[in-house]
Amino acid sequence: MGPWIQIPIGYLVVCAAITVLWFIQRRTGNAGIVDAGWAASIGFLAVFFAATSEGYPPRRLLVALLAGIWALRLSFYIMKDRVLNKPEDGRYRALRKKWGSSAGIRFFLFYQYQALFALFFALPMLVVSHNSYYFWNVWSALGVLIWIMSVGNTIVADLQLARFRANPANRGRTCRVGWWRYSRHPNYFFEWLHWWSYVALAAGSPYWWISLFALGMMLYLLLKVTGIPPAEAQALASRGEDYRDYQRTTSPFVPWFPLERGKAK
Repeated sequence: MGPWIQIPIGYLVVCAAITVLWFIQRRTGNAGIVDAGWAASIGFLAVFFAATSEGYPPRRLLVALLAGIWALRLSFYIMKDRVLNKPEDGRYRALRKKWGSSAGIRFFLFYQYQALFALFFALPMLVVSHNSYYFWNVWSALGVLIWIMSVGNTIVADLQLARFRANPANRGRTCRVGWWRYSRHPNYFFEWLHWWSYVALAAGSPYWWISLFALGMMLYLLLKVTGIPPAEAQALASRGEDYRDYQRTTSPFVPWFPLERGKAK
C-alpha cells in the first residue's frame, strides 16, 4: 500500500478515535485525556504503517515494536499521572476558563488538531516502514541503542520524580534527585532524544530527511510551547523561591552539572 492511501486512512481512523475522546471529556470534565490519546494515536499509526508498507520486513517489525511500546507506556503513564482520579491539568482549566461558553466547540477543534499532530509525528515511522534497504547496518543498531537509552532513562526520571513526590516531607519542595539534579526537565530531554531513533532507522531511505521535521517540531514544542513554559509557570506558582533557586542552578533541558548555589546568578 502506498503512502497516499495509508495517510488518509490512518488519519480518518485517528480522527474518529479522537472524537470519541472529545465526547468522553465532555462527560468527565477532564480534557487531559487527549494527551494520552495523542500518544496512543502515534502508536496505532506506526503499527498500521508498518503492517501496510513494502519496506524491509524486519525493519518494519522493529519500528512497529519500538513506536508501539513507546506509545503504550506514555499513554498509560499520562492516564495514571494526569487523568484517572486526578483534577484537570492547569493548562486545560485555563483554556476552559478563557473560552467560556465556546469551550465545547473550541476543545473539539483542539482535539482534531491533536489528530493532525499525531499524523505528523508518525511520518518518521512511515518513512522507516518504506525503507527498502534490505540489510541491517550500523544505523539500525544505533537506532535501537538510542531508543533503549532514551526511553529507559525517561522511565527512570519519571520514577525518581514519583518517589520524591510520594514522600509527604517533600511537599512544596523541588526534586533534585537522580536525573533531576542535572536537568530541570530530564523527562522532556530523553523524550526528545527518543525521536532520533527513527532518524537512524530511516537511514538508507531517499526520504530519510522527513524524519528530521518531527525531531525539530518536538524540540520546538518542548522548549517553547507545551513543554517547559507551562511546566515552569506551574512550578513557580506552587514552589516559589525554591524553584527560582532551582532555575538558577540547574540546566533547563540538556543534563549538565549544576552550579553551586553561591555561584549562581
